[in-house]
Amino acid sequence: MIETAQAFGVDIGGSGIKAAPVDLVAGDFAEPRKKILTPEHSTPEAVGKVVHQLLDMFEVPDSVPVGVAFPAPVRPGHPIEFIANLDQAWVGQDVWQVLSQACGRPVSVVNDADAAGLAEVRYGAAKGQDGLVIATTLGTGIGSAIIYNGELVPNSELGHLILDGKDAERYAASSVRDRKKLSYKKWAKRLTKYYAMLERYFSPDMFVVGGGVSRLSEKFLPYIEVKTPIVPAALRNQAGIVGAAYYASYIDQKVEPKLNPVAR
Repeated sequence: MIETAQAFGVDIGGSGIKAAPVDLVAGDFAEPRKKILTPEHSTPEAVGKVVHQLLDMFEVPDSVPVGVAFPAPVRPGHPIEFIANLDQAWVGQDVWQVLSQACGRPVSVVNDADAAGLAEVRYGAAKGQDGLVIATTLGTGIGSAIIYNGELVPNSELGHLILDGKDAERYAASSVRDRKKLSYKKWAKRLTKYYAMLERYFSPDMFVVGGGVSRLSEKFLPYIEVKTPIVPAALRNQAGIVGAAYYASYIDQKVEPKLNPVAR
């Protein structure tokens, strides 16, 4: 692994597991990322082997912090309670322990939406933003991250707030637009109801909208009618890896994963 990398990030998804060394000064990959398809039977053992394989591919030194963005709420020392996009064998497992044992080294694990939110606040669209930032990822569901003055409030599940009698993500996720063949303007009306609800409950200072659809933000973001500034994510598909590496670097230093005021 080249010298400009201070940490290593892994992003575990239902279809692929991606990883790269990260330059924490630039907030960018130090080398091009590599991707391995998620095993069909995505058990803890199978996924752990892939993460270990990616570490070996990059020859990551033992001294480099390793962070993993994981698609479920994560609490160190507590078992996974539910998971949607990986094998159900993960339920009841301590993901920190499982991946650390699989890799033969300490590994830090953070919820994937939280990782993306941290990356956007530290390096991306919300850099320098004080107060409360809510970052969301619009995809199959709706992921969320709450960050207040640079400090992560972990494991928010704002896609599961009730909107029109159902989970909000079942009403306003990008997958709903695809399934119902909504125009971007009609979808924006649903998003307006969702973000207006978050605005009413949390009074945020900024919304950041991520997920794959963020690259098409000009088609729907101008039609979301809320008072809070709302901007597209800047790091897009890099956010999970960069945020996980950033998180790991602070865990490795035994301090909370928050922003360096000087850097902001």
